[in-house]
Parts: sequence; C-alpha cells; structure tokens
Amino acid sequence: MITEAALRKIAADYTREPGVRQFERLLAKVLRKVTTKLAADPGPATIDEPDLVGYLGRPRFTPEAAERTAVPGVATGLAVTGLGGDVLYIEAGAAGPPRPGEGSLQLTGQLGDVMKESAQIALSYVRSHAGQFGVDPTTLDRSIHVHVPAGAVPKDGPSAGVTMVTALV
Repeated sequence: MITEAALRKIAADYTREPGVRQFERLLAKVLRKVTTKLAADPGPATIDEPDLVGYLGRPRFTPEAAERTAVPGVATGLAVTGLGGDVLYIEAGAAGPPRPGEGSLQLTGQLGDVMKESAQIALSYVRSHAGQFGVDPTTLDRSIHVHVPAGAVPKDGPSAGVTMVTALV
C-alpha cells in the first residue's frame, strides 16, 4: 500500500509537468522496487513519505514559497516554462539615503526588455499611489533594486508587473 502522503510528495517534490506521465513513471519505479523487495521477503508493505528517498532518490523540486516570501520585499508570480509553468520570485529593496527626486531603479536577473519596462511601470505606479498603499513616498527616493533570481534563465513578459508592485509595496 502507498499512503496518500507519499503520493502527494511524489507529485509535489519529484514532478513538474501539467500531466501525469512523469508521475506514473515514478510510481511505477517505486512499485517495481517494492515488488523486488517483496520477492525476497514476502509480507505486507507500506510506502510512506520517508521511504521515497530510498526508492526515488532526493527530491528534484523543493517547495520554497513559504520561506522565500516570509521576507519583506519578496513576492511570487507565475512563469510559463517548457514544462508548463513555475513559480517566479521577485525581490525588491531600497538602498542608500533618500535623495528627493533622484530615486533610481536597478534591475538584475537576466530580464528581457518587456520585463524591464514592467519594472519601471511598477515603480512609477507605486510612487504615484504610495499614499494609498501606506508607503512613505520618501522611501521611494532611494536607489530601488529589483532582482528576479535564477539568473541563468532568461525572463520576459508583461505579466510580472503586478508581482513587482507587490514586492515594492
């Protein structure tokens, strides 16, 4: 028997696709290994979460959203990838003393032109609506740094603008 917790762990930590093909392959791999063990030592078998490392190795994907977004200035968005999609983290922070009218924007993380423009629009939007967001406008007169991790992966598209606003606020 395989527990529901083990099935959920396989889906969450070992696969990243919109369908179930890889999930089926991994489940078959686990069952083949259990069958081999049962051939040598018959008896009831239960497969639970801790057993998966022995059957499948270490998880290929680890959920990190809770740890990453617990820090102020980090927001999550969604990205389209070859495997369907992924979570995209956007980090924002201010540096240096406030300089009225001289705030700048620094972007890092291999961003495409459309995403760079989205960041500039997001900062302009936050500056113009700072009072509504409860943000001290002088905070935005600093050097603002927006970083999108996973620097080796090119990122582009307009949909990250809302996530950037969230990270800035």
